[in-house]
Amino acid sequence: MGTKDPHLSSFGKIDFRIQCTISMWEKIEPHPHQVKTIPVQVLWQVCFIAQHLPPDSVFLCALADMIIIAFFFLLRLGEYTDAPSDTFPFRSMYVQLSIDDRRLDIAMCSLAELSQARFASLTFTDQKNRVRGEVTGLACSGDPYPCPVLALILIRHITHLWANSASSNTPIVRVFHHPNSPSKSKVTPAVITKQLRQAVQFLGPDLGFLLLDVLAQSLRAAGATALLVARVDTGIIRFLGRWRSDEMLRYLYLQAAPIMANYARLMLQSEYTLIPN
Repeated sequence: MGTKDPHLSSFGKIDFRIQCTISMWEKIEPHPHQVKTIPVQVLWQVCFIAQHLPPDSVFLCALADMIIIAFFFLLRLGEYTDAPSDTFPFRSMYVQLSIDDRRLDIAMCSLAELSQARFASLTFTDQKNRVRGEVTGLACSGDPYPCPVLALILIRHITHLWANSASSNTPIVRVFHHPNSPSKSKVTPAVITKQLRQAVQFLGPDLGFLLLDVLAQSLRAAGATALLVARVDTGIIRFLGRWRSDEMLRYLYLQAAPIMANYARLMLQSEYTLIPN
């Protein structure tokens, strides 16, 4: 009709306020990416490799632990890797471990007490879904290696941080090369992707996807798919993964051990392959 477009500024570009609104919408509910999920067989292979590494392969073992944690807790990329993101990698101060009903003081308890923990939880302090301070917990999977409790810096990594005098504010993705050495490595999305692709290459094409289909971002979808294959209710999966859902799901109490006790065990029983394109 010849009138000025209200969406545009005087410079002919989209108004700054509209740009900010669209940007916020994308952060709250980002566009879906076609990232192929990783079957649990890949997780088993990663764990098998880590178990047979030399004792001094601290960094590669840490990669395996981060993969296990991301799979079971359905973590976003920035929560288990050291990479620029609008989320932040977990620090040991946000990890809780429990023996039955007793919560352990990670900074003060002994290694013997840590080894007895059978329930672990994470406190999410900065969420894309705008829920601050949410706590998600899981019990042991029943396996000595692919287990969210054991991998969650319990024995394999928290002792490594202790040995290097790391503070409780140190991201769990940091790995020191030698005791009391300032030299440390970062667990980045690239090295996670490389580790996953090596496992996929070893297992061969029967899984139903190519190496280029495998990314570090696949782990979040992999955990959710494993729960779905195990016939866990989709509402529980959405809540565990902290995806937006009906407000009533906020009443579920994920750190309650009786509710979450069997999910880690079920996830390890959910083997499947993909139908090739």
